[in-house]
Amino acid sequence: MLNSPRKRKVVRIIGRLNVGGPAQHVVWLTEALNDDVFTSILVTGTIPPGETDMGYFARAHGLQPIRIAEMSRRPSMKDLVAIWKLLRILQRERPDVVHTHTAKAGTVGRVAGLAYRWLTPGTLLGKPRRVRVFHTFHGNVFRNYYGRFKTRIILFVEHLLARTATDRLIVLCEQQRTELVETFGVAPSRKVAIIPIGIEMSTLQEPVDGGTHFRRDIGASRDDFVVGIVGRLTEIKDHALFLEAAAACLERGEVRRMRFVVIGDGHLRTTLQSARAHPRVVFAGNREDPGEFYAGLDCVVLTSLNEGTPLSLIEAMACGKPWISTAVGGVVDLAGPVVHEKPVLENRGFRICQRGILVDSRNPSILGAAIEYLACNANLQENLSRRGKEYARKYHSRERLIADIRRLYLDSQV
Repeated sequence: MLNSPRKRKVVRIIGRLNVGGPAQHVVWLTEALNDDVFTSILVTGTIPPGETDMGYFARAHGLQPIRIAEMSRRPSMKDLVAIWKLLRILQRERPDVVHTHTAKAGTVGRVAGLAYRWLTPGTLLGKPRRVRVFHTFHGNVFRNYYGRFKTRIILFVEHLLARTATDRLIVLCEQQRTELVETFGVAPSRKVAIIPIGIEMSTLQEPVDGGTHFRRDIGASRDDFVVGIVGRLTEIKDHALFLEAAAACLERGEVRRMRFVVIGDGHLRTTLQSARAHPRVVFAGNREDPGEFYAGLDCVVLTSLNEGTPLSLIEAMACGKPWISTAVGGVVDLAGPVVHEKPVLENRGFRICQRGILVDSRNPSILGAAIEYLACNANLQENLSRRGKEYARKYHSRERLIADIRRLYLDSQV
């Protein structure tokens, strides 16, 4: 148990507050765990060129993160400076809990936490500092990020940190736990806890106009079937697959009238726009009105090469929107078991599951076929919408996330 007459202090560390689920995740936790039991501070690194800073989101929730300029995405000698600065922060704040999020913060933050624990005169008496160190894998960089040699080095470092510098590893779903424990052997099962991501449901309320304003913004009529992809325009999200599938659907034109919209921004935007220009494909950029733009979509697509638990699909389900995704990472858990729809789909390369449709191949024709099948099947849309909404609101609320993390910190067995 974390016994102390003062409130328990948490230092939460994330590599960068860029647009995405992890940034919202850490802001919500830092805000909520400033109460009569905990006091929390947030430490973050710098945003690389081409990514949008979500510092505004932290400020809107009353937070002023401590920023370490040397903690950047790319590995460099600056990491040593980042570790030193983190150690100085830990020595000043004297936390009971150090909790790191994302890969870079997970490395430099846990090294700093290990140094903080042992670099004390009490170590000579066998009494290192009492601090618990946690790390959350919002995804992993073990697939489709780097070459084989660099990936092996990363796995070796993660293996070492898990055993020497971490009290508990947190993953967002069962699929992630299986990968971490069985596929990559990063840590034993007893050291891994599953705490699903949570979202703020109140920001997803459907607007009075039912999304009409958003559809008008992107030039979609009431009868168009609007397909959206939501996320950073970066390589791992593989927007090229989405755009190729859109082109396949638009070229065939055999089903109802469609429009495709890319919501988000990133360093690939110019390249993607110039390579796949089409009047019925719209790049909407970053938007701060999720309730409005989800209301204006008929279907959400995800084409990632690698994922933890994607925020966009959980938000889509919470808004009652059916979705189609590549079968990667925690997406498989979100989809649920295969459902035997009629007519039974065989040899089409996609699976209809309880809460979504999974595409088994990185083939734009198959993804396009799945989009067309959904667009023409009103009953399927209704079933996926209902099941997804019930699931998201039951298992992925912000309140449930905060309660789970609170229990983890207070658990005497951790």
